[in-house]
Amino acid sequence: MTKSTIGWIGLGTMGIPMANSLIKSGYELTVYNRNPDKAQTLQDQGAVLAGSPAELMSKVDIVIIMVTDDKAINEIFEGANGLLSSQNQGKTIINMSTVSPGISIHMQALCSQQGNHYLDAPVSGSVKQAMEATLVIIAGGDAQVFEKVKPVLETIGKLAIRFGEVAAGNRVKLIVNTFLAIQAQALAEAMRFAEDLQVDKSKLMNVLNNSALASPFVKIKGEAIVGGNFKPAFSLNNIVKDLKLAEDIGLNYPLGKTALDSYQSAASNHGLEDIIGIFNALKNAN
Repeated sequence: MTKSTIGWIGLGTMGIPMANSLIKSGYELTVYNRNPDKAQTLQDQGAVLAGSPAELMSKVDIVIIMVTDDKAINEIFEGANGLLSSQNQGKTIINMSTVSPGISIHMQALCSQQGNHYLDAPVSGSVKQAMEATLVIIAGGDAQVFEKVKPVLETIGKLAIRFGEVAAGNRVKLIVNTFLAIQAQALAEAMRFAEDLQVDKSKLMNVLNNSALASPFVKIKGEAIVGGNFKPAFSLNNIVKDLKLAEDIGLNYPLGKTALDSYQSAASNHGLEDIIGIFNALKNAN
């Protein structure tokens, strides 16, 4: 059976390895990015560069989007030469960005008016999982459309699960990222407490990694703290954005609200660091 042709929009730290997984699996890929220089690596592997979202939309069966926020989504869909300006029909648009449920509901309505399909399908996982194609994909939208594109999603991740109609994936992703924020805050505080008590952080991580508290996240971010590596896989600024989105849809629990306050306070000096840069902010706070 002939594979669908795919268009990819958004070539950031997550977008490039995710798109690369599709190329490795034999999909024909057309890419668009505001900065075309970022597409060079994928072009070297056979991807075709489009000059605009509209041009990309006209050339492919499926469009996948992986960008930062609602503002970028608005521009991609409704801007000059945006996806909706192409007036194509019968396309499936998969928005894998972490954005508000409201924007997915809005874009789904616009896509439907043109005879196209829309899925929200944000991911759980970071750059390492994107490179290994082991992301967890959290989807919302029509069940038949989801089943049709599921083989594509399973090329990018190890699990693709539909939670309900459009925007369900966005809501679940904000739940996941709220939990992520709380975990990162807790790990950073534990490591700072270890410093206060003159406990060897490497040895503490050995204990945590062999205890009931062990998880891939604790291991990776604990190693980052020990090694002083705060290069962003998922930035502190981005977790602030996501916690604000969660607050907008009703987050009103003690740890979630405290995490938002903590990360917002840290963002002015550490916003471009990885989420675990909250460790550095805690030092400065004392």
